[in-house]
Amino acid sequence: MITKLVMEAMNQKSTNEGFAVPVGVSARHIHLTKEDVETLFGKGYELTKKKELMGGQYAANELVTIVGIKLRAIENVRILGPVRKASQVEISATDSIKLGIKAPIRESGDIKGSAPIAVVGPKGVVYLQEGCIIAKRHIHMSPADAKEAGVNNGDTVSVQVENERGTTFNHVSIRVDESFTLEMHIDTDEANAAKIATGNIVRILK
Repeated sequence: MITKLVMEAMNQKSTNEGFAVPVGVSARHIHLTKEDVETLFGKGYELTKKKELMGGQYAANELVTIVGIKLRAIENVRILGPVRKASQVEISATDSIKLGIKAPIRESGDIKGSAPIAVVGPKGVVYLQEGCIIAKRHIHMSPADAKEAGVNNGDTVSVQVENERGTTFNHVSIRVDESFTLEMHIDTDEANAAKIATGNIVRILK
């Protein structure tokens, strides 16, 4: 279904109404280092794949609990693989309030000075002194898509949602890579506010 929607978007994206992009709603999730995976699940443990994602990533079967500094917790947070050089937790603004932490809005990977958080697994606990963020909204693109849209990696654009809410998202980052499939990523707060879901089409404003 998603592939079909992407193909439809590609056939429509050069209209005067703007470049069309399918939406992917991103729920809270976590990226872990190899060392942190072993602390949480046991020595030598390796993540197991549940679902393939773009760019060589995958949703793992493994889940963890995240705990804020006021000991407020959110259970069943999915891990995304493969392992990374630094552990990172991505949540929504609503999650941040629930956990009692001040997670900043950041690009993925920009965790310096971000919120501290504890991660609890079946075999152990990891305390991250920094690493919890609210992911900045962004669009993944291939170089061909970027050329057609007239944008470059690192650009910032505005995106329009054409429904009864009539929402415009500003400050949307463009990320370009050969491994990327065309898709705009927003979190659950943003999707609910704009009344959109995974597979819906939005348009980059010219």
